[in-house]
Amino acid sequence: MENATLAPAAFDHPLMPRIEAALDTLRPYLATDGGNVRVANITPEGVLQLQWEGACGACPMSPMTRAGLEDTVKKAVPEITAVEAR
Repeated sequence: MENATLAPAAFDHPLMPRIEAALDTLRPYLATDGGNVRVANITPEGVLQLQWEGACGACPMSPMTRAGLEDTVKKAVPEITAVEAR
């Protein structure tokens, strides 16, 4: 994943409110295990790049969690083509 720091334009991206709303539906579950996720970047190709926070960064289940995040975000925001997380 390129550009692991938040791209300033990501906060101004027109999809951000819908992306954050989708992520907010899952954040309580992440927080239960001491983790969270934040948007690092949205590429011009529609790839949502996320940054794991807290316990999620070292969790062996993070690939499955990423798949669940991708499914939820893509249903809410079909303009997103893929979700990457690190």
